[in-house]
Amino acid sequence: MKDVREEYHADGLTEATLHDDPLEQARCWVDEAIEAELPLPNAITLATVSANGQPSSRVVLLKGIENQGFTFFTHYDSRKGEEIAANPKVSFTMFWQPFDRQMIVIGEAQKVDQEESDSYFASRPYASQVSAAISPQSRPASREWLEAEVSRLEQEFPSAPVPRPEQWGGYRIIPTEIQFWHGRPSRLHDRFRYVKQGDGCWQRERLAP
Repeated sequence: MKDVREEYHADGLTEATLHDDPLEQARCWVDEAIEAELPLPNAITLATVSANGQPSSRVVLLKGIENQGFTFFTHYDSRKGEEIAANPKVSFTMFWQPFDRQMIVIGEAQKVDQEESDSYFASRPYASQVSAAISPQSRPASREWLEAEVSRLEQEFPSAPVPRPEQWGGYRIIPTEIQFWHGRPSRLHDRFRYVKQGDGCWQRERLAP
């Protein structure tokens, strides 16, 4: 691993090319990754912290940038759900290697309302509704039990919609800090940080790489 290196050749970032609103900048970068058909362009590595201070992370999919935050959906009784309940302060990273771009978001996670969770759950493919409804996420389970539960629910609900389970729904991460990183030659990267102020405005500053 010591010998693995990657040189960056991007044009980089300047204050003149950045949006004043970091959520608009975030939306722009995600949209460009989607339009370029990058693999999993909306994947985020979400970090949460348990009540006793132990961090954990995993990849989930970002499903929206709206209402001043970033939205994803999961099981509320999963490990990440339990850790968010104990400590709503979270962070996530997005990295688009072909673009030499990275974004870091720091903030607090809040549950979205039931109507929003119902609407998104109903929009998912039927098989995804079934697997979400039967899964005791983050709990021990055999493959045989999972497949038997899928068969049981498919018999009970042979077509969509499957009722959304109460333990499944959305979170919106309301950011207090957003960083945008752009790789540059010789490791002299561009890095900008937006910090939310008490009046709701964003203060932007360049950081050393």
